[in-house]
Amino acid sequence: MTVIKDASSESWHLGDMTLAHGSTLVIALGGNALLNAGEPATGTSQRANIAKVAAIIAPLLSRYRIVITHGNGPQVGLLAAQTADADWPLDVLGAESEGMIGYVIEQELANRAPTQIFATLLSQVIVDPKDPAFQHPTKPIGLIHQDRSRLTSLGWDAVEVASGGWRRVVASPPPLKIVGLETIRVLLAAKVTVICLGGGGIPVSLDGDGRLAGVEAVIDKDLASSLLARALDADALIMLTNVVGIMEHFGTPKASLIRRTTPELLSEQSFQAGTMAPKVAAAVAMAGKGKLAMIGGLGDLQALLDGTKGTWVLPDGSPL
Repeated sequence: MTVIKDASSESWHLGDMTLAHGSTLVIALGGNALLNAGEPATGTSQRANIAKVAAIIAPLLSRYRIVITHGNGPQVGLLAAQTADADWPLDVLGAESEGMIGYVIEQELANRAPTQIFATLLSQVIVDPKDPAFQHPTKPIGLIHQDRSRLTSLGWDAVEVASGGWRRVVASPPPLKIVGLETIRVLLAAKVTVICLGGGGIPVSLDGDGRLAGVEAVIDKDLASSLLARALDADALIMLTNVVGIMEHFGTPKASLIRRTTPELLSEQSFQAGTMAPKVAAAVAMAGKGKLAMIGGLGDLQALLDGTKGTWVLPDGSPL
């Protein structure tokens, strides 16, 4: 697909779409954005990673209206292990990690873009407490343990990971609705950079009387970010992770980067559950609304926007 920059308007023409100045972008941070594999889960290492993220995103803040979401898998799992005897539920720990990580992201961005205005929100996301996901927990959280007995002694489900060791798994039902969406709309209209939906948001259920209650689960950050982007009618969903994009024949000698694709083309392939599959599903849902989704490496953000790196998922029928 040909990408053309219009010097007069500084817009990027994507077929019949444009990503112009003032466009709304939802940027979902994952992978090496917060904690690299093998790194100690210390505040120092995580702040250093977030500082790198802030340096990459800060130059975009004057050009676009931006909402930043982020993962929390290692952090919420570590908090759960640290507070196991206190019996804090996952929704509360999710809120704690969302505030903790959001605070550091906001501070690092503000130090690099002092004229911008920021708001970090605790985001509740409604799920169905009767969803089958609760019977088959699959979402890994927390650090890798060499001894499974530590996890099972706490009554937690565990799965063996490919690199060796064990990791806790919890239910990950699909997000249905974001609570407080209108607040985000108001902030964006006021040109506030919003940080929200940490860890996919705080999982809650809604009873027949309209009362909210926490749910013992975590929500996939990319699926929740796609739901948010579509609800906001954002121009693009950008998922930044520790891979260069969507790979065809991943894990084989024939592996190759998919540069441009559509939901129809992606439906012909399968992707690894828990890693690329949710990102593909999030991108497909965004493209299904006639908008653009991008997947790529954190350090490639500007090149991803330029169309020179990563994967773009475009609406069906787009020229590739």
